[in-house]
Amino acid sequence: MEFKNSTFGSGFILVGILNGSDYPELLCATITFLYTLALTSNGLLLLVITVDTRLHVPMYLLLRQLSLIDLLLTSVITPKAVMDFLLRDNTISFGGCALQMFIELVLGGSEDLLLAFMAYDRYVAICHPLNYMILMSPRVCWLMVTASWILAIQMALGFTLNTMQYPFCKSRQIRHLFCEIPPLLELACADTSSYKLVVYLVGVLMLILPLTAIFFSYARILFTVLHMPSNESRKKALVTCSSHMTVVGMYYGALTVMYFLPSSYHNPKQDNILSVFYTIVTPALNPLIYSLRNKEVTGALRRVLGNTCCHHPIHSR
Repeated sequence: MEFKNSTFGSGFILVGILNGSDYPELLCATITFLYTLALTSNGLLLLVITVDTRLHVPMYLLLRQLSLIDLLLTSVITPKAVMDFLLRDNTISFGGCALQMFIELVLGGSEDLLLAFMAYDRYVAICHPLNYMILMSPRVCWLMVTASWILAIQMALGFTLNTMQYPFCKSRQIRHLFCEIPPLLELACADTSSYKLVVYLVGVLMLILPLTAIFFSYARILFTVLHMPSNESRKKALVTCSSHMTVVGMYYGALTVMYFLPSSYHNPKQDNILSVFYTIVTPALNPLIYSLRNKEVTGALRRVLGNTCCHHPIHSR
């Protein structure tokens, strides 16, 4: 039997969380506020780390990458969702759906690996401070960043091509906030059971490997911190690490529920809420979590904003 992909010309209809909400206007306003917050906070963090040379160290270079990923991730999804609701037009073309899926997978996969590299950075800084600039040299730092992007692009390209080659003729409605593999496969009119298993296993692997690295890094950090003679050193180390652990918990918590639970435990409303959490809420809160308790970042922010606001040359007549 030969299948014809009937959605290639007409595209899809995204039926996301705004369409099924009891208070869609309030939810739309909340999502718009969170997106504005994500743009502002991540943009400021990118500016501060780029401009202030005191922050040109591996920890903040990795944090800058995280802010860039969060900014791009929420921008790929949120504006379209809001504009679709306001214009009452939820359609997305076949190519647009493929592109959105590819970019989201690249950014999500890159963030998975980057959070593990950030945990390793904290492990080296606290457990091997004398060798920090050797083990976390600028070259090593950029290798980490490059590796996270290349691996994520390869994974995203493979999944996007394999997903979009299926014939979609059951329905045009994707019951999700954006084009993602599991809800899209529900529309396929071919056997996707083997491919779903591959997606599940790779998703679990992409969660388990970084989480294992993060767990062992922080286990060693905790052991080292407990043996520090100075209370001030312990406090500084714990404050730095607690920010990262909060971000890890928020991001991986939603993804774990999304990908670890069998499909029989999923429903579109739950999946939409989880997707909003890791694509809109987390990118908005990450910069605040990292900066509010970090004296170096808040100090740099004051210096940058102070120079911007106060640097007005006086022209004599």
